[in-house]
Formats: sequence, structure tokens, C-alpha cells
Amino acid sequence: MPRPSQLIHPQREPAPVRPAATVLLLRDSPQGVEVLMTRRSLTASFAPGAYVFPGGGIDAADAQAHGQATRRPTQSDLHLTQAIAAIRENFEELGVLLAVRPDGTPATAKDVAALDRKAPFLPQAAARGLWLAAADVFVLAHWITDRDLPRRFDVPFLVARMPEGQTPVADEAEQFEPVWVRPADALARHKEGHFFIIFPTIRTLERLLQYANVEAVLADCARTDEPLWTSCPRAGLLAGHEARYMEHEQPYGELELVCPDGQMLHALDWQSEAPVALLKNVQRLTAPNAGFMTGPGTNSYLVGDPDTGYVAVDPGPADAEHLERLWRAAGGQIKAIVCTHSHPDHSPGAKPLQAMCADPKPPILGLPSAPTARAASEFTPDRLLQDNELVALYSSRPGHEITHTLRAVHTPGHAANHLCLVLEEDGLLFSGDHILNGSTTVVDPPDGDMTAYLDSLDRLAHLCAGKDLRFILPAHGYVLGDAAGQIAQLKAHRLAREAKILAAMQARPEGSMDDWVALAYDDVPERVWPLAKRSMLAHVERLRALQ
Repeated sequence: MPRPSQLIHPQREPAPVRPAATVLLLRDSPQGVEVLMTRRSLTASFAPGAYVFPGGGIDAADAQAHGQATRRPTQSDLHLTQAIAAIRENFEELGVLLAVRPDGTPATAKDVAALDRKAPFLPQAAARGLWLAAADVFVLAHWITDRDLPRRFDVPFLVARMPEGQTPVADEAEQFEPVWVRPADALARHKEGHFFIIFPTIRTLERLLQYANVEAVLADCARTDEPLWTSCPRAGLLAGHEARYMEHEQPYGELELVCPDGQMLHALDWQSEAPVALLKNVQRLTAPNAGFMTGPGTNSYLVGDPDTGYVAVDPGPADAEHLERLWRAAGGQIKAIVCTHSHPDHSPGAKPLQAMCADPKPPILGLPSAPTARAASEFTPDRLLQDNELVALYSSRPGHEITHTLRAVHTPGHAANHLCLVLEEDGLLFSGDHILNGSTTVVDPPDGDMTAYLDSLDRLAHLCAGKDLRFILPAHGYVLGDAAGQIAQLKAHRLAREAKILAAMQARPEGSMDDWVALAYDDVPERVWPLAKRSMLAHVERLRALQ
């Protein structure tokens, strides 16, 4: 993990979370699944005026009422307590009763009318012999309120079928205007500005779009009896406005690195004019070479500080303005230039950047391009970086101690001369093109080799465990968090694609590459197939070598 001394923003303690429970009451309609939503009071302390799924806090009495509720064999104590809380809140706020009579039949509107919504619910239910229908309440998701907000909750989003014959009636205190709405309509109305909903509600409604009926939702939840997803979102600024993201979305890891305690201060807009501070000792400048292959552009990094000077990682193309900005961001104090590999969007800027620096000129470090490299990827460093070699930056203060250390890690695969760098003191992995954010890298033979690529992933996974590497800084895209998880997911994706390629080869043993790519990459747009064929060839060569 990064040293606290290198964090840009002062550390703070996010507000504590409070346990709560929310339930999505669902029903089928001719147009598809509908969900019950209500409007919160305009004076509410959390999300005033927002349309929400009903729910509220979990009381101590909810955990003591297990003996009053039906229960699935796979339903944990925690989920049972949450279901009881949701049933209670639904009755208090909307007069909807998820319960079973002593004879086993569902509670009706008459049972609702016989209860006092302003009196304690659980004793009333017990007195009438009602069993709370917790076995019919399933966990859909688990949301933890964003760290930047002053009021935070730990909330399961539960789902249940709306009881037949009952009509929701808002308490006109906490909840108003109950409305049945299709998820697609709620999202459309929100986009038009007529139906205010907050981020977790938006993402939950988006997930519901995939279900044809209520039974499909409940069946999906019942498979494991655990949340289908868990998320504590993070917020940044995009075009000057608040933007929130879940863990699987591209900006999440960068927000976690720059604002670990949830400060909503980091701008996510891609631009090439100014450096972006990720830590006090790490800056990113993105070259103005955005495109299909480069995404938002090639990321150049400066590691170091004014006291130690800087190592420039991947100076990028020979773009004079980009190199000028890189040099100025380092105050001209560049001590070394490292190229992760020789591709034309990474290494050509090294020589002109070196020429801009005062004597003694910083050495250009890396691995020379192999004979298999294309002509545009020819590269010869001033000095070869040995595997596991350290590039150290020393403080100018008395003692002259090492302050920042980059370890070279040879990772062939994307290119024969590819290497990654580990910032030892802060647990950061500069991955070059070996790992990208938003796409998978191309492994293009003969310079690219799929077996070497997968072996290099294994090596990086081992480093993550041994050196507690948490973040990956790729040459294209935002910072990635959960480094070990990202690497495992990337390898699984590659092997799954390889399995599809093998199946295509077996289905069409006399087929051409065009035949195989149409089968193996049927889940990507056809316009991507010419590029996909390059990596597919690497898989084909690997499969044939394994025979």
C-alpha cells in the first residue's frame, strides 16, 4: 500500500455505517417486471426528495424475532434479521404485510387493517399468530454508502413478491407517493429530470432490466442465498460534476488510490495539457495520441519528487509538446528514462527527452528490441535493465538515503522486450502494456508470445502476494485497484478465450483464421476481428505447441 506520507489529500475517517434494510417489492405486469418505489420526505436527512425502495434501520428487536418468522434452510441469521427488519419497515411505512396466517395462508388486507401501524409491529404480529414471511424475502445486493457522505448505511437490497390483494399506502411522514414503475421507465424518467434517484437505486434498476419476470429475479437470488453483488462506490469529478463508480468500473481503482478515504476531489477527465498527481511521488501525463489502439492515449509517468529528482517511465511518442510538458513537470530533474518496451507509442520519445535534460544526461534504460520486433519498434537503450535490478532515487538531504525504488521485472508476452516496474515503497505496479484498463492487450506474433504472456501474468500474481502490490498503473487507462484480483481475472479471461478458440478449431479443423475468429470472437463487434486475429494467432501457436 502507498505510504501515508505520499498521499495527496490528508487522511480522514469516513462517517461510521449504520445497519439498515431495503426491500424491492416486485410484481409482474404485461409490460414486464414492476417495482414499488416511494418518494422520501423533502426534509429527510438522507437523499431528500429521492424515489427509493422502502426500508429503514435494523432494530435490536428484529434479531430477537427469529422465532416469529419463516426461514429457508440456507438463510443465515444475518439475512433473516435483515428480512424481518424489511418486513417491519414495509408495514410501518406502506402498510404492506409480508406474513403468513396460522393456517398457512398469506396475510390479506383484512390482517393489515387489524393492525395499528403506529404501534410496535412485532408484538402485534405475535398476538395475532402471524408468521413473518422472511423465507419469501431474498437478498439481491449489498450496498455500503459512499465514503464521502456524512450519513452512511450498510444496507442489503432485498427482494420479495408483492402480496396479492394488498395496496401500499404511504405513511406521509417518511415515505410519500408510492408508485409502481418498470425499471426502464424509472431510469428514463430520471434521465429526463422528472424522477430523482440516487446511485445505488440507479445501478439496481439497471440490473433488474435483464429479468423477464419476478420469478426469474427470485430464482437468481435463491441460487446461493448471497448478494449478487456488493459495492461501496467511490466518487470523483467528471466535467466538473459528481460521478460515482462501482468496483468493476474503470475509474474506481484510481479514486481508491488518490482519495482512499472518499474525498471527492479527483478529476477524471482525460487531458494532455497538465500532469495528474496520483501520489506526491507519482504523476501521470497522457500523450495526445488517443485512438482505437491507445485508448485515451499513452500514459507517461514521473516517479520521484523535487528533492530526489524523477524517473520518467514510458516517455511515449516523439511528440515535442508532450515531452516539453513531461520535462517541465519534473522541473528538468530527470535522473533516468525507462521504457517498458519498444512499441512506437512508448519509446520514441526517450532520445528527444534525454536531449532536453542538462548534463549529466539521464540514461535510457530498458530491454533492446528483439529481432522479431517490427521495424517501427526498434529500440536500443543506453543500458540494459537486468531482471530484478533496482533503479533508486536518493534524497539530497543529509544521509543521502534511498527514497523511491523501482524494481525491473521482465515480463515478455505482449512484446519480447517488455518489462514492468514495481515501486517498492508504495506497492505500485507500472504494467506498461502487459495489463491495461478497459481492454485486453494484443499479443501479436512473432514478437508477441501467448505462453510467455501467461507465464508473466503468473509472475506478477506472485509478486502481488509477496510485495503487497495493491494498484496497477497501466500505460493506457486509469489506475487499477485490487491488483491480484485484476491479474486473476485477466488470466481467466485469456484462458476462456483460448477454450473458445480451441472449440472453433475443433469444429472447423480445415477452417481458416477468418472462420475461427467468427466463432471464437462472436461476442465482440465484427470490426474488432482483424485485431482479434493477431491475438488469436498467438493462442493457436500456443495450442499447437501444447499438443
